[in-house]
Amino acid sequence: MDINQIRTFLAVAANGSFFEAATRLHVTQSTVSSRIQGLEAYLGATLFVRNRSGAALTPAGKRFMHHAKSILLTLDQARHDVGLPSRYRASITIGARIALWEIFLPRWAGEMRRTAPDISIRSEIGFEDDLMRRVIEGTMDVALMYTPQHSAGIHVQHLFDETLVLLTTNPEKPWPDENYVYVDWGPAFYAQHSSSYPDLERPAQVVNIGWLGVQIIISNGGSCFIPVRMAEPLIRSGQLYHMPDSPEFKLPAYMVYSLNSDSMVLEQVLDSLRAQAVIEQKTYQ
Repeated sequence: MDINQIRTFLAVAANGSFFEAATRLHVTQSTVSSRIQGLEAYLGATLFVRNRSGAALTPAGKRFMHHAKSILLTLDQARHDVGLPSRYRASITIGARIALWEIFLPRWAGEMRRTAPDISIRSEIGFEDDLMRRVIEGTMDVALMYTPQHSAGIHVQHLFDETLVLLTTNPEKPWPDENYVYVDWGPAFYAQHSSSYPDLERPAQVVNIGWLGVQIIISNGGSCFIPVRMAEPLIRSGQLYHMPDSPEFKLPAYMVYSLNSDSMVLEQVLDSLRAQAVIEQKTYQ
């Protein structure tokens, strides 16, 4: 099994076609077929069902998909770590929900570069399931999220509480309005939201990240709940307004990392995140 076989497998799976995969990879279709056959021989399993409409993953292929992505990611990280210039003593990979990359984590990254310039930082955006999987696999050192899962060997630590506020493009318009965008901030937000608005009909628009909710209401008018640290710049610029007399909801943010990590700088990184969280909490209380 080699890296080209893995990349070819993922290309076929993504495009559902040997022909399309060959086009994307700039190789011949016979090369794609040869690579897949070699991979299937190595694994001792059929990965695709070939038919006139293309190629579909078999149950074995679906199971291998997860491993294929992990193998590629591990190799990419290995290449990054091995290729680090000598002035860096270590690297760290951190991932988080996109909302936590608004102001909070960029400030943390800046502070890390100032206080620990010999640590290389790889920053990524993801959702809870993927972030948890990466930490469990060991391909991510630290992940920040709102709804972590508990797993053996993984430590989940409360970092700080977000304050979610309701912003609107028109504070004089009665609420709820027809353009209210429900942002799915997870189970904790859902429970508080339902308790505060027990008679609210299901909103016509639902999004899974706050940034998207903001873009929709700025473009079309409406309202949505977002963290106060994201809200303040938008309010100051006059793009959005705080809805008068609206409730505020608390949303815990957590830090997740492996107890079995072999990173020699993990504790330093965790301490810096905790320190930045204290600043965050004081700034937006």
